[in-house]
Amino acid sequence: MLSIGELARASGLTVSALRFYDRHRILTPAWVDAHTGYRWYAADQVRAARLAAGLRRVGMPLAGIAAAVRADPAAVHGLLDAHLRRLEAGLADARRELSRIRALLDPEEIVMTTRIILSRADLAAAFEAVRFAVGADPGLPQLATVLVDVEADAVTLVATDRYRLAVAGADATVTGPPVRLPVPVDVADRVRELLASATAGEAALTVSADGLTVAVGDAQVTGEAVDVDYPDHRRLVGAAAGTRRATVQAPALRAALTGAPTVVREHDGVRYDVTVLSVDDAGTVEVVGDAPVAGDALRVGINREFLLDALDAAGQAQLVLELDGPITPLIVRRPDDDRSFSLLMPIRL
Repeated sequence: MLSIGELARASGLTVSALRFYDRHRILTPAWVDAHTGYRWYAADQVRAARLAAGLRRVGMPLAGIAAAVRADPAAVHGLLDAHLRRLEAGLADARRELSRIRALLDPEEIVMTTRIILSRADLAAAFEAVRFAVGADPGLPQLATVLVDVEADAVTLVATDRYRLAVAGADATVTGPPVRLPVPVDVADRVRELLASATAGEAALTVSADGLTVAVGDAQVTGEAVDVDYPDHRRLVGAAAGTRRATVQAPALRAALTGAPTVVREHDGVRYDVTVLSVDDAGTVEVVGDAPVAGDALRVGINREFLLDALDAAGQAQLVLELDGPITPLIVRRPDDDRSFSLLMPIRL
Protein backbone atom coordinates (compact mmCIF):
# COMPACT_ATOMS: atom_id res chain seq x y z
CA MET A 1 0.00 0.00 0.00
CA LEU A 2 1.11 3.57 -0.73
CA SER A 3 0.33 6.61 1.35
CA ILE A 4 -1.15 9.65 -0.39
CA GLY A 5 2.25 11.32 -0.30
CA GLU A 6 3.97 8.33 -1.86
CA LEU A 7 1.37 8.14 -4.62
CA ALA A 8 1.78 11.87 -5.25
CA ARG A 9 5.54 11.45 -5.73
CA ALA A 10 5.07 8.36 -7.91
CA SER A 11 2.45 9.92 -10.18
CA GLY A 12 3.33 13.61 -10.43
CA LEU A 13 0.01 14.68 -8.89
CA THR A 14 -0.09 16.89 -5.82
CA VAL A 15 -1.59 15.66 -2.59
CA SER A 16 -4.38 18.23 -2.94
CA ALA A 17 -5.13 16.94 -6.46
CA LEU A 18 -5.42 13.37 -5.15
CA ARG A 19 -7.81 14.56 -2.46
CA PHE A 20 -9.82 16.39 -5.12
CA TYR A 21 -10.03 13.25 -7.30
CA ASP A 22 -11.11 11.26 -4.25
CA ARG A 23 -13.93 13.72 -3.48
CA HIS A 24 -15.15 13.45 -7.07
CA ARG A 25 -14.85 9.62 -7.05
CA ILE A 26 -12.35 9.62 -9.90
CA LEU A 27 -9.46 8.00 -8.03
CA THR A 28 -10.61 6.69 -4.66
CA PRO A 29 -8.20 5.15 -2.15
CA ALA A 30 -8.11 1.40 -1.77
CA TRP A 31 -8.46 1.88 1.98
CA VAL A 32 -9.05 4.75 4.39
CA ASP A 33 -8.01 4.39 8.02
CA ALA A 34 -11.20 4.90 10.02
CA HIS A 35 -9.29 6.34 13.02
CA THR A 36 -6.82 8.70 11.33
CA GLY A 37 -8.56 9.35 8.01
CA TYR A 38 -5.30 8.58 6.18
CA ARG A 39 -5.75 7.47 2.58
CA TRP A 40 -3.91 4.39 1.32
CA TYR A 41 -3.64 3.34 -2.31
CA ALA A 42 -2.89 0.00 -3.97
CA ALA A 43 0.24 -0.31 -6.12
CA ASP A 44 -1.85 -0.92 -9.24
CA GLN A 45 -3.40 2.55 -8.83
CA VAL A 46 -0.13 4.26 -9.73
CA ARG A 47 -0.83 3.84 -13.46
CA ALA A 48 -4.29 5.41 -13.12
CA ALA A 49 -2.81 8.32 -11.14
CA ARG A 50 -0.11 8.89 -13.75
CA LEU A 51 -2.75 8.80 -16.48
CA ALA A 52 -4.80 11.41 -14.60
CA ALA A 53 -1.69 13.57 -14.15
CA GLY A 54 -0.87 13.47 -17.85
CA LEU A 55 -4.43 14.25 -18.90
CA ARG A 56 -4.55 17.12 -16.42
CA ARG A 57 -1.39 18.63 -17.91
CA VAL A 58 -2.90 18.68 -21.41
CA GLY A 59 -6.13 20.29 -20.21
CA MET A 60 -8.49 17.30 -20.40
CA PRO A 61 -11.87 18.19 -18.81
CA LEU A 62 -12.68 16.53 -15.51
CA ALA A 63 -15.35 14.31 -17.10
CA GLY A 64 -12.79 13.08 -19.64
CA ILE A 65 -10.26 12.26 -16.91
CA ALA A 66 -12.92 10.34 -15.00
CA ALA A 67 -13.86 8.35 -18.10
CA ALA A 68 -10.22 7.64 -19.03
CA VAL A 69 -9.29 6.34 -15.59
CA ARG A 70 -12.10 3.78 -15.77
CA ALA A 71 -11.94 2.89 -19.48
CA ASP A 72 -9.99 0.27 -21.38
CA PRO A 73 -7.03 1.44 -23.53
CA ALA A 74 -9.02 1.44 -26.79
CA ALA A 75 -11.61 3.80 -25.33
CA VAL A 76 -8.89 6.03 -23.86
CA HIS A 77 -7.37 6.39 -27.34
CA GLY A 78 -10.77 7.64 -28.53
CA LEU A 79 -10.90 10.18 -25.69
CA LEU A 80 -7.40 11.38 -26.57
CA ASP A 81 -8.33 11.81 -30.23
CA ALA A 82 -11.45 13.80 -29.29
CA HIS A 83 -9.45 16.03 -26.92
CA LEU A 84 -6.80 16.63 -29.57
CA ARG A 85 -9.54 17.76 -31.96
CA ARG A 86 -10.76 20.21 -29.31
CA LEU A 87 -7.25 21.60 -28.81
CA GLU A 88 -6.69 21.98 -32.55
CA ALA A 89 -10.06 23.71 -32.96
CA GLY A 90 -9.22 26.06 -30.09
CA LEU A 91 -5.89 26.93 -31.69
CA ALA A 92 -7.61 27.64 -35.01
CA ASP A 93 -10.12 29.89 -33.20
CA ALA A 94 -7.26 31.76 -31.50
CA ARG A 95 -5.51 32.32 -34.81
CA ARG A 96 -8.67 33.72 -36.38
CA GLU A 97 -9.29 36.00 -33.42
CA LEU A 98 -5.71 37.29 -33.53
CA SER A 99 -6.15 38.07 -37.23
CA ARG A 100 -9.26 40.12 -36.38
CA ILE A 101 -7.40 41.92 -33.59
CA ARG A 102 -4.51 42.79 -35.91
CA ALA A 103 -7.00 44.26 -38.38
CA LEU A 104 -8.49 46.44 -35.63
CA LEU A 105 -5.08 47.95 -34.88
CA ASP A 106 -5.03 49.72 -38.25
CA PRO A 107 -8.36 51.45 -39.01
CA GLU A 108 -7.16 52.26 -42.51
CA GLU A 109 -6.52 48.62 -43.38
CA ILE A 110 -8.29 47.41 -46.50
CA VAL A 111 -10.97 44.74 -46.05
CA MET A 112 -9.26 41.44 -46.77
CA THR A 113 -10.70 39.11 -49.38
CA THR A 114 -10.20 35.35 -49.47
CA ARG A 115 -10.45 33.38 -52.69
CA ILE A 116 -11.18 29.66 -52.74
CA ILE A 117 -11.16 27.06 -55.50
CA LEU A 118 -12.69 23.65 -54.87
CA SER A 119 -14.66 20.86 -56.48
CA ARG A 120 -18.18 21.90 -57.47
CA ALA A 121 -19.46 18.43 -56.53
CA ASP A 122 -17.79 18.57 -53.09
CA LEU A 123 -19.23 22.02 -52.35
CA ALA A 124 -22.68 20.93 -53.55
CA ALA A 125 -22.54 17.84 -51.32
CA ALA A 126 -21.51 19.98 -48.34
CA PHE A 127 -24.47 22.35 -48.78
CA GLU A 128 -26.88 19.41 -49.14
CA ALA A 129 -25.44 17.77 -46.02
CA VAL A 130 -26.13 20.76 -43.74
CA ARG A 131 -29.29 22.33 -45.19
CA PHE A 132 -31.71 20.24 -43.10
CA ALA A 133 -30.37 21.67 -39.82
CA VAL A 134 -30.84 25.38 -40.59
CA GLY A 135 -32.92 27.10 -37.88
CA ALA A 136 -36.31 28.68 -38.55
CA ASP A 137 -36.97 30.44 -35.23
CA PRO A 138 -37.61 34.18 -35.96
CA GLY A 139 -36.30 34.95 -32.48
CA LEU A 140 -32.88 33.51 -33.41
CA PRO A 141 -32.02 35.06 -36.80
CA GLN A 142 -28.37 34.03 -36.46
CA LEU A 143 -29.47 30.40 -36.85
CA ALA A 144 -31.38 31.04 -40.11
CA THR A 145 -27.99 30.95 -41.84
CA VAL A 146 -25.31 28.61 -43.08
CA LEU A 147 -21.89 29.37 -41.65
CA VAL A 148 -19.09 29.36 -44.25
CA ASP A 149 -15.87 28.72 -42.31
CA VAL A 150 -12.73 29.05 -44.44
CA GLU A 151 -9.39 27.77 -43.14
CA ALA A 152 -5.95 27.31 -44.69
CA ASP A 153 -6.86 24.39 -46.95
CA ALA A 154 -10.56 23.66 -46.45
CA VAL A 155 -14.08 25.06 -46.40
CA THR A 156 -16.47 23.92 -43.67
CA LEU A 157 -20.23 24.58 -43.70
CA VAL A 158 -22.24 24.55 -40.47
CA ALA A 159 -25.97 24.77 -39.73
CA THR A 160 -27.88 24.38 -36.47
CA ASP A 161 -31.31 25.02 -34.97
CA ARG A 162 -30.12 24.31 -31.36
CA TYR A 163 -31.59 20.79 -31.39
CA ARG A 164 -29.37 19.44 -34.16
CA LEU A 165 -26.19 20.53 -35.83
CA ALA A 166 -24.74 19.57 -39.22
CA VAL A 167 -21.13 20.04 -40.31
CA ALA A 168 -19.65 19.28 -43.74
CA GLY A 169 -16.14 20.02 -45.00
CA ALA A 170 -14.35 19.98 -48.34
CA ASP A 171 -10.69 20.34 -49.35
CA ALA A 172 -9.93 23.61 -51.11
CA THR A 173 -7.15 25.81 -52.46
CA VAL A 174 -7.35 28.95 -50.33
CA THR A 175 -5.67 32.29 -51.01
CA GLY A 176 -6.11 34.83 -48.23
CA PRO A 177 -6.80 34.91 -44.49
CA PRO A 178 -9.19 32.58 -42.62
CA VAL A 179 -12.74 33.90 -42.45
CA ARG A 180 -16.10 32.91 -40.88
CA LEU A 181 -19.19 34.18 -42.67
CA PRO A 182 -22.86 33.47 -41.77
CA VAL A 183 -24.80 33.38 -45.06
CA PRO A 184 -28.61 33.89 -45.10
CA VAL A 185 -30.50 30.72 -45.90
CA ASP A 186 -32.00 32.22 -49.06
CA VAL A 187 -28.48 32.93 -50.36
CA ALA A 188 -27.42 29.41 -49.42
CA ASP A 189 -30.39 28.00 -51.35
CA ARG A 190 -29.50 30.04 -54.43
CA VAL A 191 -25.96 28.69 -54.22
CA ARG A 192 -27.35 25.15 -53.97
CA GLU A 193 -29.42 25.71 -57.12
CA LEU A 194 -26.40 27.07 -58.96
CA LEU A 195 -24.21 24.13 -57.97
CA ALA A 196 -26.92 21.60 -58.87
CA SER A 197 -27.51 23.05 -62.34
CA ALA A 198 -23.88 23.65 -63.32
CA THR A 199 -21.65 21.15 -65.09
CA ALA A 200 -18.23 22.74 -64.56
CA GLY A 201 -15.77 20.77 -62.45
CA GLU A 202 -14.71 23.60 -60.12
CA ALA A 203 -16.39 26.30 -58.07
CA ALA A 204 -14.74 29.63 -57.21
CA LEU A 205 -15.64 31.48 -54.01
CA THR A 206 -14.73 35.01 -53.08
CA VAL A 207 -15.34 35.69 -49.39
CA SER A 208 -14.88 38.79 -47.24
CA ALA A 209 -16.45 40.17 -44.09
CA ASP A 210 -19.09 41.83 -46.29
CA GLY A 211 -20.34 38.81 -48.23
CA LEU A 212 -19.53 36.11 -50.73
CA THR A 213 -19.69 35.30 -54.42
CA VAL A 214 -19.89 31.73 -55.72
CA ALA A 215 -19.08 31.27 -59.41
CA VAL A 216 -19.29 28.16 -61.57
CA GLY A 217 -18.29 28.81 -65.17
CA ASP A 218 -20.08 31.98 -66.31
CA ALA A 219 -22.85 31.78 -63.70
CA GLN A 220 -22.57 33.20 -60.20
CA VAL A 221 -24.49 33.97 -57.01
CA THR A 222 -23.67 36.93 -54.76
CA GLY A 223 -24.96 37.53 -51.26
CA GLU A 224 -24.31 39.78 -48.29
CA ALA A 225 -23.17 38.49 -44.92
CA VAL A 226 -25.38 38.53 -41.83
CA ASP A 227 -23.99 40.68 -39.04
CA VAL A 228 -24.51 38.20 -36.19
CA ASP A 229 -22.36 36.16 -33.84
CA TYR A 230 -22.61 32.54 -34.91
CA PRO A 231 -22.36 29.87 -32.14
CA ASP A 232 -18.96 28.24 -31.67
CA HIS A 233 -19.75 24.79 -33.03
CA ARG A 234 -16.25 23.42 -32.38
CA ARG A 235 -16.59 23.50 -28.61
CA LEU A 236 -19.91 21.71 -28.73
CA VAL A 237 -18.60 19.05 -31.10
CA GLY A 238 -15.45 18.48 -29.04
CA ALA A 239 -17.41 18.10 -25.83
CA ALA A 240 -19.89 15.74 -27.47
CA ALA A 241 -17.44 13.22 -28.90
CA GLY A 242 -18.70 9.82 -27.74
CA THR A 243 -16.73 6.81 -26.53
CA ARG A 244 -19.12 4.18 -27.94
CA ARG A 245 -19.22 3.74 -31.72
CA ALA A 246 -21.56 1.58 -33.76
CA THR A 247 -21.47 0.94 -37.51
CA VAL A 248 -24.92 0.79 -39.09
CA GLN A 249 -26.41 0.24 -42.55
CA ALA A 250 -28.43 3.39 -43.19
CA PRO A 251 -31.18 1.76 -45.34
CA ALA A 252 -31.78 -0.94 -42.72
CA LEU A 253 -31.85 1.58 -39.87
CA ARG A 254 -34.22 3.82 -41.84
CA ALA A 255 -36.56 0.85 -42.41
CA ALA A 256 -36.41 -0.03 -38.71
CA LEU A 257 -37.16 3.58 -37.72
CA THR A 258 -40.13 3.77 -40.06
CA GLY A 259 -41.86 0.68 -38.71
CA ALA A 260 -40.83 0.68 -35.06
CA PRO A 261 -42.93 1.94 -32.13
CA THR A 262 -42.09 5.38 -30.78
CA VAL A 263 -42.52 7.31 -27.55
CA VAL A 264 -44.64 10.46 -27.98
CA ARG A 265 -43.45 13.70 -26.37
CA GLU A 266 -44.81 17.26 -26.46
CA HIS A 267 -42.94 20.59 -26.50
CA ASP A 268 -44.59 24.02 -26.74
CA GLY A 269 -47.85 22.37 -27.74
CA VAL A 270 -46.28 20.33 -30.55
CA ARG A 271 -46.32 16.53 -30.36
CA TYR A 272 -43.47 14.59 -31.91
CA ASP A 273 -42.27 11.00 -32.15
CA VAL A 274 -39.22 9.92 -30.17
CA THR A 275 -37.23 6.91 -31.36
CA VAL A 276 -35.51 4.93 -28.62
CA LEU A 277 -32.21 3.34 -29.63
CA SER A 278 -30.27 0.68 -27.76
CA VAL A 279 -26.51 0.38 -28.31
CA ASP A 280 -24.41 -2.27 -26.54
CA ASP A 281 -20.65 -2.59 -26.05
CA ALA A 282 -20.37 -4.74 -29.20
CA GLY A 283 -21.79 -1.91 -31.32
CA THR A 284 -25.18 -3.53 -31.96
CA VAL A 285 -27.92 -0.95 -32.55
CA GLU A 286 -31.59 -1.75 -32.06
CA VAL A 287 -34.78 0.31 -32.14
CA VAL A 288 -36.44 -0.73 -28.88
CA GLY A 289 -39.29 1.66 -28.07
CA ASP A 290 -40.37 1.24 -24.44
CA ALA A 291 -38.83 -2.22 -24.16
CA PRO A 292 -36.10 -2.66 -21.50
CA VAL A 293 -32.50 -3.14 -22.64
CA ALA A 294 -30.13 -5.89 -21.57
CA GLY A 295 -26.90 -5.53 -19.61
CA ASP A 296 -24.98 -2.29 -19.94
CA ALA A 297 -26.53 -1.25 -23.28
CA LEU A 298 -27.21 2.46 -23.64
CA ARG A 299 -30.81 3.59 -24.15
CA VAL A 300 -31.06 6.91 -26.00
CA GLY A 301 -34.11 8.91 -27.12
CA ILE A 302 -33.89 10.88 -30.41
CA ASN A 303 -36.46 12.84 -32.40
CA ARG A 304 -37.31 10.34 -35.16
CA GLU A 305 -37.68 12.89 -37.97
CA PHE A 306 -34.38 14.52 -37.03
CA LEU A 307 -32.62 11.15 -37.18
CA LEU A 308 -34.19 10.31 -40.54
CA ASP A 309 -33.06 13.71 -41.89
CA ALA A 310 -29.52 13.07 -40.65
CA LEU A 311 -29.41 9.66 -42.32
CA ASP A 312 -30.54 11.18 -45.61
CA ALA A 313 -28.11 14.10 -45.37
CA ALA A 314 -25.15 11.79 -44.80
CA GLY A 315 -25.71 10.33 -48.25
CA GLN A 316 -23.98 6.99 -47.64
CA ALA A 317 -25.17 3.45 -47.09
CA GLN A 318 -22.83 2.77 -44.17
CA LEU A 319 -22.63 5.21 -41.26
CA VAL A 320 -21.18 5.38 -37.76
CA LEU A 321 -23.23 6.34 -34.70
CA GLU A 322 -21.14 7.82 -31.88
CA LEU A 323 -22.56 8.37 -28.41
CA ASP A 324 -21.66 8.43 -24.75
CA GLY A 325 -24.88 8.22 -22.76
CA PRO A 326 -28.62 8.96 -22.65
CA ILE A 327 -28.16 12.73 -22.06
CA THR A 328 -25.23 13.40 -24.42
CA PRO A 329 -25.61 14.15 -28.14
CA LEU A 330 -25.75 11.42 -30.76
CA ILE A 331 -23.31 11.96 -33.63
CA VAL A 332 -23.93 10.49 -37.09
CA ARG A 333 -20.68 10.22 -39.05
CA ARG A 334 -19.53 9.02 -42.43
CA PRO A 335 -16.92 6.30 -41.86
CA ASP A 336 -14.49 7.82 -44.37
CA ASP A 337 -14.90 11.52 -43.54
CA ASP A 338 -14.33 12.88 -40.02
CA ARG A 339 -15.14 16.44 -41.10
CA SER A 340 -18.74 15.76 -42.14
CA PHE A 341 -21.31 14.70 -39.53
CA SER A 342 -24.61 15.50 -37.84
CA LEU A 343 -25.12 15.98 -34.12
CA LEU A 344 -28.56 15.38 -32.59
CA MET A 345 -29.51 16.43 -29.07
CA PRO A 346 -31.07 13.57 -27.08
CA ILE A 347 -34.52 13.62 -25.52
CA ARG A 348 -34.83 12.66 -21.88
CA LEU A 349 -36.90 9.49 -21.61
